[in-house]
Amino acid sequence: MPYQINCLHGTINLQVAQIMGILNVTPDSFFDGGKHDSISRAIEKAIQLKNDGATIIDIGGQSTRPKATLVSAAEELDRIATVIEGIRNFDKSIIISVDTFYSNVAKHAIALGADIINDVSAGEMDDAMIQTVADLQVPYMMMHMQGTPSTMQLAPSYSKVSQEVYQYLENKMIAAKQLGIQQLIIDPGFGFGKTTAHNFELFANLEKFQDLQTPLLVGISRKGMIYKTLGIQAAAALNGTSALHMAALQKGANILRVHDVKEAKEVITLFNEVEKYKKVV
Repeated sequence: MPYQINCLHGTINLQVAQIMGILNVTPDSFFDGGKHDSISRAIEKAIQLKNDGATIIDIGGQSTRPKATLVSAAEELDRIATVIEGIRNFDKSIIISVDTFYSNVAKHAIALGADIINDVSAGEMDDAMIQTVADLQVPYMMMHMQGTPSTMQLAPSYSKVSQEVYQYLENKMIAAKQLGIQQLIIDPGFGFGKTTAHNFELFANLEKFQDLQTPLLVGISRKGMIYKTLGIQAAAALNGTSALHMAALQKGANILRVHDVKEAKEVITLFNEVEKYKKVV
């Protein structure tokens, strides 16, 4: 597996697990919608995420929560453009990912100073996306999703969810590489077109995805698979998130996409300490 991702504004060392901090500039994201709806608040949050230990800041201008109403590429770009510029003007070293499935947003975001494209649809929602990323020659995060955000949780159905997600991502990787994308990161897509049972079956078999020899991103932060199982709300799901973060690292996750960076950093620190002593006989 490649242990380094080269970005326009720095490198990501994957010999140790890294953190992607979530920065939603949306009014309706499931956990933090509306909290960072001004440029100053968004920049402050990005700085906090970096200082707490995030290697990547993932900026999203569109909610992809279940049954979300999609906004146009123009509106999404309008939400994120000044935030990208503001962060980049403040700190040249922050690695910025943009969470979008629109090729036009991807193209403009990279021009504004972003480094990575994080596409929850793996090119399914915009036929031009994969070729656009190949032309831009930037790292591409591709995620599995059954359906679209507005339909994905209506009736998710699989025969063998882990095998189907694995095969989907393998096929997508082959297609992306054939078009010239050099740096890929895969995401099984927890909560995207999957029931709670699907999510846990997928999670239980997460180590299988190491066979793809590609960096693995896990995004489970405060999601329904955690808070519904525990009978709580997303706001109270930090402890459960941390528990599954440790399990994800043990199963080979290279990047954790999180709302709570400080706590995720603590999990990684403890995981690394355990790993250090595993070789001691």
